[in-house]
Amino acid sequence: MAITKKHLRLAVYAPALAGDDGRPLAIVHGLESAVPGLWLGWTSSETEELVALPHRDEWVVSNKTDGGLPFLCNDDENHLVTVAGWESPGRLAPGSRPRFEVHADWPLDEAGIAAAVDVLATTGDSARAFWGYVDPEGVAVTVAQQFRHPGDESSVPPHGLPFLKLPEDLRSDEIPHFLGWLNYWSAAAARAIGFPDPTRDAELLSRARRTATGGWVVQLTDAPLDLDNPAHLDTLKRTYERFPEIGGRATP
Repeated sequence: MAITKKHLRLAVYAPALAGDDGRPLAIVHGLESAVPGLWLGWTSSETEELVALPHRDEWVVSNKTDGGLPFLCNDDENHLVTVAGWESPGRLAPGSRPRFEVHADWPLDEAGIAAAVDVLATTGDSARAFWGYVDPEGVAVTVAQQFRHPGDESSVPPHGLPFLKLPEDLRSDEIPHFLGWLNYWSAAAARAIGFPDPTRDAELLSRARRTATGGWVVQLTDAPLDLDNPAHLDTLKRTYERFPEIGGRATP
């Protein structure tokens, strides 16, 4: 029987795939390079049974399921790693342009935490993403309550966190929708939000890493984000205050 564990959850948002785009396979190879011993050699059937892929790379290149990256996983139910990508509808993105989004999950344990920065950096770069994040499982529930939908002006986000504009109301693809525990900001996204400022961002820079394509992975807290931890919550609020462009909160 599989052991139930909490997971770390990654998402990156990138330009839509076009033609013989090599990004899906690059993402898979990048993940395997970032997690020691990982082999994403299986997919699942319609009945959720594992299906081995003896020619995995060729299968990924030829399989255009959902306009993205078909579901892949390893064969370890006690340390399950999954990845998939698809084209999201343009109506949910700035400028009504479709985007390629990639999602991955892996266990929130010592090894998973140690690999997280590398996983986000290689996935973001391989996808040529605008921005992305890694959060512990469960944080997404709070993030969802931060988005201001028409008609809910009387509601208040939890934990004193700020309201965020809906993604389709942001001025460009490069603007991150929200902050995560780990944040992937492409070079364009970093410029759009004003990062880094050597004076104002010294603390963030102490936990930031430049990626191979000139982007950044910025880590908010040493341990995975815990919204019940007052120190973590304070860091999150201060970072939102520092970057009002995130979530479209800057005054026009």
